[in-house]
Order: sequence, then C-alpha cells, then structure tokens
Amino acid sequence: MDVLVINCGSSSLKYQLINTDTEEVLASGMCDRIGINDGKFSYKPKGKDKIEQNIDMPDHEVAIKIVLNALINPKDGIIKSLDLIKAIGHRIVHGGEHFTHSALINDEVLRHIEECADLAPLHNPAHLLGIRACAHLMPETPMVAVFDTAFHQTMPPRAYIYGLPNEYYEKYKIRRYGFHGTSHSYVSKRTAEFLGIPLENSKIITCHLGNGSSICAVENGKSVDTSMGLTPLEGLVMGTRSGDIDPAIIDYIAQKENLSTKEVLNILNKKSGVLGISGLSSDFRDLLAADEAGDLKARFAREVFAYRVAKYIGAYTAALTGVDAISFCAGVGENAKFIRGKIVSHLQFLGITLDEKANLETVGKEGIISTKDSKVRVCVIPTNEELMIARDTCAIVSKHK
Repeated sequence: MDVLVINCGSSSLKYQLINTDTEEVLASGMCDRIGINDGKFSYKPKGKDKIEQNIDMPDHEVAIKIVLNALINPKDGIIKSLDLIKAIGHRIVHGGEHFTHSALINDEVLRHIEECADLAPLHNPAHLLGIRACAHLMPETPMVAVFDTAFHQTMPPRAYIYGLPNEYYEKYKIRRYGFHGTSHSYVSKRTAEFLGIPLENSKIITCHLGNGSSICAVENGKSVDTSMGLTPLEGLVMGTRSGDIDPAIIDYIAQKENLSTKEVLNILNKKSGVLGISGLSSDFRDLLAADEAGDLKARFAREVFAYRVAKYIGAYTAALTGVDAISFCAGVGENAKFIRGKIVSHLQFLGITLDEKANLETVGKEGIISTKDSKVRVCVIPTNEELMIARDTCAIVSKHK
C-alpha cells in the first residue's frame, strides 16, 4: 500500500510517500514558508536528484496540491495516478487523554483534535489545516491521525499527575502528556529487535535529542514516564526551550522586566535553552563549530545539555528499577559524538563504559557505542517517525476496509 505521510506546521509541511509492503520511501520533501513570501518547495523522488523550487504557497491546500502534482508529474513523478495513494497519515502533536492509539479520521476525531488546540496552539491548528486540505483535494482517500501523545497514555497516574489541586486535573485535564511518542515507540521497539532482547521483558530508556528533546522510560514496550509534560516546554534544556525551571521564575521575570506572562512564556519557548545559555545559536552544529573555535559559552551550553540528559537517564533508571539499554536518536542523538560521550561519562555508576572508537564511527546509523563488558548497552538507533505513521495508517485503513 502506498501511504502519503503528512506533517504540517504553521508555515511548513513535510511529506513522504511510503510503500508499506517494502517500507521504501518513494518520495519525500518539504514545503516551507507557507503563507509567507518566497515559499520554498523540495521534492526527492526515489533514485533521482532532489528538486528545489521557489514557489509562493498562500495556504496549506496550495502546498499539498503542489506536492500531489509533483508525485504524478510525467517527468519526475513517482506514481502514475493519485488513485495509487491508498491512505494519508497525519502526524498530530496533541491528542489529550482521548486518544490512546492512532485513529481513522472522521468528524468526531476532528472535533477532539480541535478541542486539544489550546494544549498545542502552535501545532494542532496547523494539523487541522493539513487534514482539511487533503480531504478537499482527495475526498475518497481515507486518512489516519497518529498522535505524538498516544504512546505515553500507558503512564501510570503517579507519573503524570502534577502536585496541583486535583480540581485542575478534573476540570482542565492538566497533567503530563509527553511528546515525540511516535519516535519513542519506534526506537524502543527497534532497540529490542537490534539487541535481540524480548520487548515484552525489557527496560529501555530512549533519548530523542534534537532542537526539541525528550526522554522516555519504556518498560515491556510501554511508556511509563517521559520528560515533556502538559506542553513540550517541560523537561530537558533544548534548542530554544528552557526545560524544567522553578515556576516562580515566570512571575519574577515578569515583575523585573515589566512583561506579561505570555511574553515570559515566549522567552522560555523561543529564546532560552542552549540559544539563551550560549547567546549564539539553537543549532547544535553551530555550537560545535563555535566550541572547536574556543567559544567557552558554546561549550558550556553543550555541557549543560549533556548533564541534564544524564540526570534524566539516572532518574528513569530508578523509575524502571534498572535498565537493559539506552538508545540515542534524532539529530543530536544520532550525530553529536561529543555530547553522547559527555552523557555516557556521567553514567559510569551503571557499569557503562563508552567505546570511544564506536562512538566516533557511529554517525547517522545504527550501532552499539558501549564496550562489550558494559552492564548496560548503549545504542544509536536513528528514528523513523514517518515509517511508524505509515505502518499505523496502513494497519488502521486495512482494518476498516
């Protein structure tokens, strides 16, 4: 089955066309600057060169139409007809408590996604735009919503309840939800498979480290705790997000700087993290280059990030009462050798020793970076959220035929 995977942001759209029988990516690309001047479109068909164009895209429907036209273009298209796309899978950031699994999209599902918009105001409204655009352009093609939060719905109440008056949970469902669930699900399953350990009898900590970062404790294939919370702001220090802070800081900054709560939250979301600490960049590649050039703030930002990751791994080892494997994934986890090394250096109490050579050689590919005599195996497992979305979409659509 050919499945089109769509990931809509407020001004961007990532896509992949995946054949779920072979799990090959037939085409992939991105639409950027939707609704903004100087739109950019990229398209990479299997076995051919990447195509990049500057095209104005006033809205998501125009962007998706450009994607569909590229897929069937007589010269560079990868399929002969849109009828060959049997389903569309949409990444949805927030599903609240309602969705514990991916779901076939209908009016009720759309209503629940909309209800969660105040929990993910930068994401869910954009996802809805993508869903409605696809429904208008391909009305006969079934669509599936795959939720970032669904994997974490197995967390026990002791892990997701905040120390607030219970009425706020009862009235507003304020609790830990967690994100990157599709990634954590894929990486935990792949880690067990890669290491040859039974998923149903395993304790795995997955570290999704990128501009947005989160860690998940996975026991027997199920999420039991994760670092992001009600929103993706909680947890690790990230690219531009502060992660965990004393909540009183918000009012303190607001009073000192004469700012509103909303303005302070904007600082915590967009001007903090390694960007705020380094004063340089949120991109870990920029920090690496600056560090190597002798920038002490860039080095310090990277060390803070690594320290926070190690702290969470230690906490989740306690939550799991032990750990069989730790896996790194996403842009930083898969590529940042120095940061992985710094993290592992804090974990020697677990009986882990870093294999320096393996760590240097394992970049963007699967591998074990701990020594053979380590009590806990440490892996790099590149994530594949799009494949997980395609798998879920195929399974649900096949079930409802």
